[in-house]
Amino acid sequence: MKLRRTPDGLIAEAADGRWITLAATDLVAFLAGGEGEREAAQATIDAAAGNPDVPGADPGAAILPLQPRSMRAFMLWESHLIASSRMLVKRFFPAPAAKVVAGYERATGRTFPKLKPNKRFYETPSFYMANHAALLADGEEMWWPSHTRFLDFELELAFVLAKPLADATPAEAAEAVGGWFVLNDWSARDVQAEDARESIFGPVVKSKTFANSIGADVITADELPNWQAATGRVRVDGEVWCEGGTAGAAHDIGAMLAYASAGERLQPGDVISTGTMPGCCGLELDRWIRPGQTVELEIDGIGTLSNKISAGATP
Repeated sequence: MKLRRTPDGLIAEAADGRWITLAATDLVAFLAGGEGEREAAQATIDAAAGNPDVPGADPGAAILPLQPRSMRAFMLWESHLIASSRMLVKRFFPAPAAKVVAGYERATGRTFPKLKPNKRFYETPSFYMANHAALLADGEEMWWPSHTRFLDFELELAFVLAKPLADATPAEAAEAVGGWFVLNDWSARDVQAEDARESIFGPVVKSKTFANSIGADVITADELPNWQAATGRVRVDGEVWCEGGTAGAAHDIGAMLAYASAGERLQPGDVISTGTMPGCCGLELDRWIRPGQTVELEIDGIGTLSNKISAGATP
């Protein structure tokens, strides 16, 4: 089931493409209602489908589907980590470092050892706490942050929890996924490189705290039975810059949420991002967005998320 939130409540897409108004008004509460809530909604949708006497709902301007209670962003793909690290060194580290990396890889045909994840990457899902209060909806203008010259996009598949978790097993944790959506984890790459070199907290300080965008469309968990089969792409001013998918993640959803809930309680409304799809950020491409451009992210079967970078927009 594909859902959207409007100022008047929730709407769902019927088989004939119309949007149907549901009795529920809150997305997280609807997802937390589980199978019974979905069955009642589906009955409403089925009764309306093809019936001209039931007016279709107007989706109107896109708004945020939910206000996250918190946000955790994971990093699950080795290839993304290696390619991003390589480009951070090439583009933002002192020239001698970049020459050493390039020379080693050219001579050996192997990845420079320091670019590879350490063993903890494979043993434990890695994440950071994102800023859940700095959110843009689909269609809203994105500002150019004052502290960076290299703003970047990241195409990410994210979900919201529908059940509470505390010290959950992987099996229990996997059952808590409520709905999936598109997320853009905006990043300041020059700041990320500086943080990686200098900050005691590492490369996710000021490079990651200023903004995220969330798509208007949310699909229920049953619509994506295999999250590692998702595919998507990024367009800038209508041109496809990159395409990727979620296959080959280092950890599954159950392991991610079991680790996140260890020693603490997660609640419905907490948002989890699986991280950047390999190849789907400007850093990996060494291709950089500019003010005035429109960045559109898409995940097949879910929807799109578009934001124009505007010189006149403010945080």
